[in-house]
Amino acid sequence: MYGVVLDAGSSHTAVYIYKWPSDKQNGTGIVTQHSECHVKGGGISSYAREKGGAGRSLEPCLEQVLKDIPKSRHHLTPVYLGATAGMRLLNIANPTQSEEILEEVGNKLRTYPFDFRGATILSGQEEGAYGWVTVNYLLENFIKYGFVGRWLSPGRGTVGALDFGGASTQISFETSDTVEDKSKVMELRLYGQDYRLYTHSFLCYGRDQVLLRLLAHFIKTQGAGPHVSHPCYPADFSVSVKLNKVFDSPCTAEQRPVPYSPQDSLTVFGTGNYQHCLGNMSQIFSFDKCSFSECSFDGVFQPKVRGNFMAFSAFFYTHVFLQRTTGITVTTPNLLVEATQSVCNMSFKEMLVKAPDQKDRLQDYCAASVFIQVLMLRGYGFDELSFPRISFTKKAGDTSIGWALGYMLSLSSLLPEERIGLRKALRHESWTGLIFLFVFLLLIGTGYLLQKTYQKKKGCDSVI
Repeated sequence: MYGVVLDAGSSHTAVYIYKWPSDKQNGTGIVTQHSECHVKGGGISSYAREKGGAGRSLEPCLEQVLKDIPKSRHHLTPVYLGATAGMRLLNIANPTQSEEILEEVGNKLRTYPFDFRGATILSGQEEGAYGWVTVNYLLENFIKYGFVGRWLSPGRGTVGALDFGGASTQISFETSDTVEDKSKVMELRLYGQDYRLYTHSFLCYGRDQVLLRLLAHFIKTQGAGPHVSHPCYPADFSVSVKLNKVFDSPCTAEQRPVPYSPQDSLTVFGTGNYQHCLGNMSQIFSFDKCSFSECSFDGVFQPKVRGNFMAFSAFFYTHVFLQRTTGITVTTPNLLVEATQSVCNMSFKEMLVKAPDQKDRLQDYCAASVFIQVLMLRGYGFDELSFPRISFTKKAGDTSIGWALGYMLSLSSLLPEERIGLRKALRHESWTGLIFLFVFLLLIGTGYLLQKTYQKKKGCDSVI
C-alpha cells in the first residue's frame, strides 16, 4: 500500500510518499518512506493574494507522485494535505482566505487519480505529537524488526522531539510527571502500547516569524525613521525593507508604528554586537508570569525535561552552520554560547568565505543562534546534564524527520486492509523468514519420520 502526505509548511511544501505492507501490526501499518518531492516557491499561505497560485505550485510534485507510485495503485493511494503554522497564522489574520486556499488545493488534488482524504490545518499540538511519533518510529523505539521476520517491541524508553519551523516551534516528550495544564497532554496508542505526552507548540516562535518580530522590536524601540540599527546583523551588512514586509504578520501586527504607511521603506544596518543581540532577543520572550508551579516562558506550563531528545528542522541547520563556520560542535550549553558569540562577531564577508552557498541567509544566523540559546537554555531549561542528550538530526537513513511520517503512521491504522488477490509479493525479508521456517519445519518433520521408522524397525527385530 502507498500513502501520500503533503506537508504544507509556512515557508514551503514538501510531498512525502510512504509505503507499507497490507497486513497490520497491532493496528498500525509498518510504514517506510518511498520518495519525496519539494515544491518550489513559498508555502501555500504565501499565495493568499494570488488566486490559483497555491494549487498550481503543487503540480510538478504531483506529476512526480504519478511516476513514483505504480499506476495500478493510484486509486488505492490515500492523499492527505496537512497545513501547519503558516496557515494557522493566515486563519487568524483572514479566515476567508485560509478557507479559499484549502478549497483550492483540495480541488487540485481531486483532479489526480488518487484517493484524496482531505486538506486540513493541523493544530500545534498535533504537529508536535506527530513529530514525536516520527522520531521514535525511526529510532525503532516502538517496534523493531526481529529474528525470522517477526516485529518485536524493543522495550526501551522514548525520545523527545524538538521542532523549529518557519512560524512555530514545538517541544514534545513522554513524561510521568503531573502535567498541571491538561491541555498540554496528548495520549496516543501505537503498536498496542499507550503513550502519554507533554506537547506544546509556540506560534510566532518559528525562525521566520522570530526574525520579523525582532526587526519589528527594533523599529518600534528606535522609531520608524529612515535608518534602524540591528545588533544581530553583521557590522558590514545593510538592507532596505518595506514596512508591510515586517508588519503584515499577525505575529508583528501589535508592534506596528503609528502612523503606519505599509509602503514606506527604511534601511536596516548591522552592528554585530552579541550582548545587545542577546538582550533584545530575550525581550521577545516573557519569563515573568507563571500561574503554575513551573513554566517555560509566556506563562506556559512545562515539566522538567528528561531523557534523550532529537532536534530537527531549523535546529539542525543552525547547528550545522555553527560547526561549519566556527569549528565548534555544539554539545554543551557553554559550547552553544561560545559558538553563537563567535558567529555574531563575524563580518558578513567572513561568513561568506566559510559558507558561500548560504549567501542569502548569512545575516540571519546570529539571530537564529541567539534565539536557540535563549529558547533551549532559559526557556526549555536544558542544562549541563540534559543538553548533551540532544542530537541534532535531519534524516534517519533515507527518511526525513518531521511530523508527516507520524501523521501517516497514525492514519494508516484507519486504512482498509488490502484484499489477498491484490497482494503482489512478500518483501524480501519476509521470504527469508518463511524459507527459514520451512526448512526448520522440514527438518523437524524428517527427524520425526526417521524416529518412527527406527522404532518400527526395532519392534520388528524384537519379534524376530
